[in-house]
Amino acid sequence: MIEISKDVFEKLRDKHDVAPIEVTQCFANGAGVYLIDTGEDHRTDPPTHGFISVTNRNRILKVCFVRRGADIQVKTAFEPGSDKHLSLYRELAGLPACWPQEE
Repeated sequence: MIEISKDVFEKLRDKHDVAPIEVTQCFANGAGVYLIDTGEDHRTDPPTHGFISVTNRNRILKVCFVRRGADIQVKTAFEPGSDKHLSLYRELAGLPACWPQEE
């Protein structure tokens, strides 16, 4: 189950203009490659995972989450700041340079 706390919901809405349905769509539309965030400021126990995907309207979002058993707790979701983030994700995830293809 994908869980979004009240605080995260408000951050998604107010800071990033991201709706919970868009986060769900990213999980459904993604390549299924979740990278562990190794940044010093983002190390958590259990580890924070992140991925980039598209919504059903082809909006590109980066989603960060923590797994707790079978549940996924969303920490944040936002539009990547630059093409550099998308290129790095493609490289680390082993995805082709054309991913995600726009329709």
